[in-house]
Amino acid sequence: MPHSADTGNRTIPQDSPWPLPPPSDAIPAGDSVAILSGKRLWRRWFALVTVGELLGFLTPSVVGALVVDRVDLLAAGALLVAGAVEGATLGWFQARALRPALPGLRSSRWIIATVLGALVAWSVGALFVVTDGLSGWARGAQVAGFGVGGLVILLSIGVAQWAVLRAHTDRAARWISANALAWLAGLTVFTAFTSPLWQPGQAAAVVAVIGVFGGLLMAAVMAAVTGLFLVGLVEKSRR
Repeated sequence: MPHSADTGNRTIPQDSPWPLPPPSDAIPAGDSVAILSGKRLWRRWFALVTVGELLGFLTPSVVGALVVDRVDLLAAGALLVAGAVEGATLGWFQARALRPALPGLRSSRWIIATVLGALVAWSVGALFVVTDGLSGWARGAQVAGFGVGGLVILLSIGVAQWAVLRAHTDRAARWISANALAWLAGLTVFTAFTSPLWQPGQAAAVVAVIGVFGGLLMAAVMAAVTGLFLVGLVEKSRR
């Protein structure tokens, strides 16, 4: 006598040649990219990356407020540590957002790459702290220093993450330009918001709060732009 399995609404013989269908809310592993593509993938990325960058940026905001008037190696080192914390936090949230779309991606590699990229970017800030904004440099050297420093900041995270992403899509190089554009837009919004509000002599708490709100705007803009590029990369990699 054949045995049967109770599926809730019906009974199906266990020795039936027809397999049981998955529950209506189950997501087959092979279909994760198809399901989390387009708007759903963008929304997931936007939400997680905005939160991740905001939380990560809290540390540099507080540290920056505490060392704003210092010009020494201790202040520069503090900024580097804060930048590493920001990179680790952002990388973790980004890895979470990417997991359904790129199941083969190792979170640890993505996080390490993001930390390294953040450290390179924040090393520019540390240099500006140690040199008091390149004061004392010749005019031409200052222009070159700010120009090169700006490029390093815009490209560092994208290049570091590209080294991991290229194993999962043949268009990974576009991630570099995507990040450069996203960080340029985000930093522009951050500067436009914070510059009129930051004033000499403000309390560290006020400086930090302004930085946090500016960081929220920066995070949202960066997440929105990179999310658009990410959707395109994932969809084209499936073709």
